Amino acid sequence: MNIQNKFRPNSDLKLMDQVREVMRYHHYKYRTEQTYCDWITRYIKFHGCQKHPCNMGKFEIEAFLSHLAVELKVSASTQRQALNAIVFLYTKVLDLAVAKDIGHVRAKVQRRPPVVLTKSEVQQVFMQMQGDHLLMSKMLYGCGLRLMECIRLRIQDLDFGQSLVYIRDGKGGKDRVVVFPKSVRDDLLVRVDHVKKTHDEDISQGFGHVYIPEALGRKYPNAAREFRWQYVFPAKKLSTDPRSGLMRRHHVLESGLQKAVKIAVDRAGITKHATCHTFRHSFATHLLENGVNIRIVQELMGHADVKTTEIYTHVMEKDIAGIASPLDLL
Repeated sequence: MNIQNKFRPNSDLKLMDQVREVMRYHHYKYRTEQTYCDWITRYIKFHGCQKHPCNMGKFEIEAFLSHLAVELKVSASTQRQALNAIVFLYTKVLDLAVAKDIGHVRAKVQRRPPVVLTKSEVQQVFMQMQGDHLLMSKMLYGCGLRLMECIRLRIQDLDFGQSLVYIRDGKGGKDRVVVFPKSVRDDLLVRVDHVKKTHDEDISQGFGHVYIPEALGRKYPNAAREFRWQYVFPAKKLSTDPRSGLMRRHHVLESGLQKAVKIAVDRAGITKHATCHTFRHSFATHLLENGVNIRIVQELMGHADVKTTEIYTHVMEKDIAGIASPLDLL
């Protein structure tokens, strides 16, 4: 059953179209828009598409969230994501208050130490990679970037003069500055030159636009065609923007890098469950092992609380062989 045709709020827009419109008004990322719409759809379908969300409330929300934890056994973060989507629906779209005492069954929070590669293992993985995938992996490890932070890098985010990399609108909408690995400087210069040639070709063919935040687009109408706004790792082909309908050159898909890292880890013979995010974990751990102050590591990682950074102290290599047993000191 298509819930978009089932429910028609007071607005002329269908419910899910209304959700998308409000999300775009608040400048939510397209990925977040897709995720929230999916959770809202699942919430309504869970109750049989028989009621409009306006006629549901605390009881229905608790039932859905408890179902996720008990029947589907989702993680705590997944359940929290579903709750955030439902709260957005009620508070931002329907302008209805959500009960503060929602008593759903909570998914178990599992605290696991992060998977970290040794320096030797990082080198082994890199030896199994090449091209842009190798360069992106080096950026993940050398700068401590999240996967999408690397994929979404713009030309203007690379400061070759001061050897800094600027991360814009990272997790939580925060900006930060990270170190610029000297070993990738030449490779990035080659990459920037390649992007410039591709952009010039797009311009000559009447294209050359790239996605920029709507507010900036209104303030600077020509910014979307400027070279400095282009992605460092652009897609090979032009594609239609799902929101504006314009033909643009987007950034590469993250799935390509994810697959390349998985293949490289397997070929290197590493049995750890290492992913793209493992490079970020390894970055923080190796900095701490090298004696970098934990507060500096916290800033480079973009952690709001130092307690999040402290988890890496539990996986640092420690010289246990040099520690004397209390028994030997008697």
